[in-house]
Amino acid sequence: MAGQSVQIPDDGRLHGVVAAIRREDGRWLMIRRSAQVARAPLKVCFPGGAVESGESLEAALVREMREELGIDVRPLRCCWRWESPSTPLTIWGYLVRLDSGEPTPNPAEVAEVLWLDADQAANHPDGLPTNREFVACLMEETTETGGSPV
Repeated sequence: MAGQSVQIPDDGRLHGVVAAIRREDGRWLMIRRSAQVARAPLKVCFPGGAVESGESLEAALVREMREELGIDVRPLRCCWRWESPSTPLTIWGYLVRLDSGEPTPNPAEVAEVLWLDADQAANHPDGLPTNREFVACLMEETTETGGSPV
């Protein structure tokens, strides 16, 4: 996000995006944040980041996945929205398809790449509290589509 401004739309809230990428074995791509990040260092979460000024949610997902993990993705659909009760922050959760690349962490942002099943993703001891809600939404989505997010 270096050199870019964060978009604060007319609703006065900051907006962020998170990506849910599922392997064929049913495991979800998650990360452990770097110790150097400002918010929630070393926490386990879905990869994502802030939407920059003039950027669409989908473009932000694509950019963040390249910056954090060196992968190319295709956003499929938004399936989750979370609004912080204590700060002006809205997070949008997307089902995303991995188009190319093997996740390789950018050490400034990501300490570790994890592939976790739904229970591990929802209940990881170092996980962000929002993981459980997003995983529940993802499991509902994949059940409705026959087990595949694509």
